[in-house]
Amino acid sequence: MGQTLSLHPADIVVLVAYAILQTWIGVRLTRHKRDSDSATSFLLDGRRLTLPAFIASLVCTWYGGILGVGEFTYQYGISNWVVFGIPYYLWAGVFAWKLAARARRTRYVSISDHLYESYGKAAGITGTALVFLLTVPAAYVLMLGVIARLFFGWPLWVGVVGGALLSVGYVYVGGFRSVVRTDLFQFVLMFGGFALILPFCIINFGGWEFLRAHVPAGHFSWHGGNTIQYILVWYLIATTTLIEPAFYQRCYAAKSEAVARRGIGYSIAFWCFFDFLTTSTGLYARAILPELADPVAAFPALAATVLPPVVLGLFLTGLLSTVMSTVDSYAFLAGIALGRDLIWRNFGKGDETKIQPLVRIGLWVSAALSVGLALLSQSVVGLWHDLGTIGAPALVVPLLATFSQKYRLQKQWATIGIV
Repeated sequence: MGQTLSLHPADIVVLVAYAILQTWIGVRLTRHKRDSDSATSFLLDGRRLTLPAFIASLVCTWYGGILGVGEFTYQYGISNWVVFGIPYYLWAGVFAWKLAARARRTRYVSISDHLYESYGKAAGITGTALVFLLTVPAAYVLMLGVIARLFFGWPLWVGVVGGALLSVGYVYVGGFRSVVRTDLFQFVLMFGGFALILPFCIINFGGWEFLRAHVPAGHFSWHGGNTIQYILVWYLIATTTLIEPAFYQRCYAAKSEAVARRGIGYSIAFWCFFDFLTTSTGLYARAILPELADPVAAFPALAATVLPPVVLGLFLTGLLSTVMSTVDSYAFLAGIALGRDLIWRNFGKGDETKIQPLVRIGLWVSAALSVGLALLSQSVVGLWHDLGTIGAPALVVPLLATFSQKYRLQKQWATIGIV
């Protein structure tokens, strides 16, 4: 993706304004709370997350792989919905039905607490190390670098470092409250961006008949040319939703068990609608730009082709919001895993005043590691595979078993299973 797509000065103004407003929301709107220095406030916003905030934060956080969605739709069409939509809706529904209220009832702060309390120190330390690797947002930091290189022509490392600093700087100040407040802003932008581009495509090129005439017929099949075995693998991979740290964090922070359960249910509906927007946009990218050299650039290249100045800038803020909302949330989760669950739990001597500074250190460590891994790998899919397959399979059974006295594992078997 060596080609640089030109931006009008007005688009650059929109992007700069977005960066300033995003930082202001993340920093300024978190300073007025009297209990802002308490550990519970910093980690979970005092466990008072309302239903709208729960939905906006979870929807944004769990949709960071937007460039991958564009790439897959460009190559395989509506099977994007079958592969990356339906299995995750199903398992998110299971989470809402079986786990959301139970998670809120525990009064825990992280999924590591489940492991420590149920299986002891060895399993807790091992599991926390895996959680840290799972939540380091290297793939999403790389996406920010790719977007910056595509539109500004910057070296990849500049975009990666700049994106990481912008995403975690305000979280350092306000913790989870900053994550939630900025997610509310990013939620509007991510939906607004894709809601803008579709009308321009329809008005300028045509609707369903245009797509049917210019998109390969296989793109409208449920499988997109992929084998059933390939698709089934993704349904198995989607089971990791049941151990998704971002789900648990929102449930712990929810105002009530009902908010946790209903919040996930409504989030599924929003993901379904957003998948409609992104899949439709990906089909237009395939129809309008059939010779695109790099499908990863499907969404940005389409936007640069069909959108006028200012509107293009607004779409890009939606694209950036979708990625940044995942970077800040996962970097914070990784910071909690390292600072609180690994260092403080084992060396903090029970002094809760140490939690906040240790989590902040963990936040910067996770950001630095993300930058290093992104530059070393330079493959989003590779990072997803390498980091995801390291920890997710090992944590599924031990973590889920903590919710049942009957099926809870013996301590030694839980530790061995995690390893």
